[in-house]
Amino acid sequence: MNSETPARPELGDVVVGVDGSPSGRTAALWAAAEADRRGRSLRLVHAADTDRRALFANAETLQAVREAGRDLLTETLNAVRDRFPDLPVTKELSRQEPVSGLRAAAGRRATIVVGNRGLGGFSALMLGSVGLGVAARTDVPVIVVRGERERPETGSVTAAVHDAADLEWLLLAAAEADARKAALRLVSVWNVLTHVGSVASMLDDLDGIARQRVHEVKVLADRVRELYPRLIVGHHVETGTSTAGILVEASDRTDLIVMGRDRRPLGVGRTLGRVAHTLIHHAQCPVEIVPPSFMTAYEET
Repeated sequence: MNSETPARPELGDVVVGVDGSPSGRTAALWAAAEADRRGRSLRLVHAADTDRRALFANAETLQAVREAGRDLLTETLNAVRDRFPDLPVTKELSRQEPVSGLRAAAGRRATIVVGNRGLGGFSALMLGSVGLGVAARTDVPVIVVRGERERPETGSVTAAVHDAADLEWLLLAAAEADARKAALRLVSVWNVLTHVGSVASMLDDLDGIARQRVHEVKVLADRVRELYPRLIVGHHVETGTSTAGILVEASDRTDLIVMGRDRRPLGVGRTLGRVAHTLIHHAQCPVEIVPPSFMTAYEET
């Protein structure tokens, strides 16, 4: 094995946001299945946001909010245990607002799971506020549960890759596929529009750029096979003019789509790239976003 190949990662515990919405309940049960596959524990978190509410609400209202949160956590815990009686599950009523509460519960190693719409403790979660905030601002992987509740499994995990720099987070996608006993499919979109500038002579080398992309994706697949020799790994470079559109289509043929969060220029702050933003709004399966700092922090612990 090449000495530069990162270590084979272990999947961490799972933290899921509980808010009382149908989407939140679906996310909690999906997160339970994920924790069970991993052989890890599940933590149910309801962010009651009582620290902020205390600025304008009276003590009676705050107590009612806490009691409602405790009841919701107990109800969700019972639903999880009905399906996964041997799964280690804990619950937490957080005083913080949702993004901060989930980040604190996840620590440095867990994976956060959220639904694609929300109510209650996640009152603004329409993946335009809390959901986007979690995906963009956390230092751990975030999975947004999308797709039909009873969708048949396809037996595959898809990783949306670009070049050799994706190797570290790609190994996390390989670990997800391995836990599912599923195949891993690497998909890279070669979008010609991103390579054509104002210099006409650049067109002369488009074939060379495309061949280089195919080579890099093949190398990524080979490196994954070094660490996961029993894993079926396929790779494909798709040509098109909409990277996000092609990946949304690919999400219909997989159980989970994984991609790395963009590294933003200095001073821009944490945010999601356009492709990730589109996927978590329109994908037909759960979407996992891995931050660029996660694997580095993982290797340091």
